[in-house]
Amino acid sequence: MISVLIVDDQALQRFGFRMLLEATPDTEVVGEAAHGTEAVRRAAELRPDIVLMDIRMPGMDGIEATRHIVAGGGRSRVLALTTFDLDEYAHAALRAGASGFLLKDAHPEELLAGIRAVARGDAVVAPALTRRLLDAYARHLPSASTGRPDPRWEALTDREREILIAIGQGRTNGEIAGELVLSESTVKTHVGRVLAKIDARDRIQAVIIAYDLGLTRPHDAG
Repeated sequence: MISVLIVDDQALQRFGFRMLLEATPDTEVVGEAAHGTEAVRRAAELRPDIVLMDIRMPGMDGIEATRHIVAGGGRSRVLALTTFDLDEYAHAALRAGASGFLLKDAHPEELLAGIRAVARGDAVVAPALTRRLLDAYARHLPSASTGRPDPRWEALTDREREILIAIGQGRTNGEIAGELVLSESTVKTHVGRVLAKIDARDRIQAVIIAYDLGLTRPHDAG
């Protein structure tokens, strides 16, 4: 059973999420919060598996709340929800420690699949959506430093560098396997080593690190 804390400043939105999750056999709603400060407090009290986090809220927003929850070192993982066309904070939410990013208008089965993926420790943002996100908010990405070796890059083998570049381009394990003529199990092993060496929580953070290192830019993806 996956325990979920719903965070949204709109009561109707919280009600909709609760109805969906309570009708699903493997998820349970353990609490709700209407703003970031309450979310941080409730997450510490309830220790849910997943915090379903709205980004745009008055007072402490979802980005700051995510940062506090992740910094607390608890078991909870954050799945950020927002309206893609209006929200300029999605990249910041992932930087703050969110394990995934979904649109509020996602289909119910997509939301449930995302919750299950994050609960397993996986990243939930699909490669196609990752590319759209980074392309739309490329102006928020920091400029990569040039001429100065990054220890994360230096720690990787040539093969692992190829893997990280492919991750940054939004490639799935299957796509990487096809391009590099490797088995998917071998790619999965390489991905695990890359994440460990660059100190990335998950694949989503690895994408952000790849952009920070200047390994790929939005127009390279897809």
